[in-house]
Amino acid sequence: MSHELLLLLLFAAAFVAGLIDSIAGGGGLITVPVLLGIGLPPQVALGTNKLQASFGSGSAMLHFIRSGAVKFSDCWQGIAWTALGSGTGFMAVQLLDPALLRRIIPWLLAGIAIYTLATPKLGIEDRHARLSPSSFYLIFGVTIGFYDGFLGPGTGSFWFMAFILLMGHSMMRATATTKVMNFTSNVVALFFFLIAGQVHFLEGIIMGIGQFMGARIGAKLVITKGVGLIRPIFITMVLALLARLVWQSR
Repeated sequence: MSHELLLLLLFAAAFVAGLIDSIAGGGGLITVPVLLGIGLPPQVALGTNKLQASFGSGSAMLHFIRSGAVKFSDCWQGIAWTALGSGTGFMAVQLLDPALLRRIIPWLLAGIAIYTLATPKLGIEDRHARLSPSSFYLIFGVTIGFYDGFLGPGTGSFWFMAFILLMGHSMMRATATTKVMNFTSNVVALFFFLIAGQVHFLEGIIMGIGQFMGARIGAKLVITKGVGLIRPIFITMVLALLARLVWQSR
């Protein structure tokens, strides 16, 4: 395969991933295997994935902010705590074995899928929050941010459900706010991957352009289609991620 064709395929994969990820998360299910498939070492594949994913989450975040679906002023505490958690998680993975989390996460994802399927009216509209923003972002910014820096798969799904169940967000608002948190942890993790020299820039930027374009279209669809689009894609991506993690643990 020629180098030009390879870059075109990377662009296409990132475009699709950005489209899906901006709606329901799970874009890494597409991009990480593609990066590993072209022969990148695992850590370099993860670092390059963070580069291209930052384009996608940033694109979706900007569109949601401009549309009024989310405001920085409402989630600045989450940005701060998520940044701290993500950086701590990246450093911890250099010292600890992620095997325990790999065994726990599939059970959590299965619970999310079952609960979402069993609750048809989940996230149709905003409801009363069960935690104050300060408490919520302290707890989940640190823990989910840590998880994203430490391991990663399912981060968007965990944020999405936390916003709905504990902050009372609708699915659309939860999707929008999740992108702010995703962008934060992506950029922080990318910073550490760059320091470690574990990023391929050409592949990452080509894919980043695809991510940016796909995420922009996906974010527009979220605003116009709402829950009717988010719910089935979210369930599909959670189940796909669950299947992948179970397969990897065999």
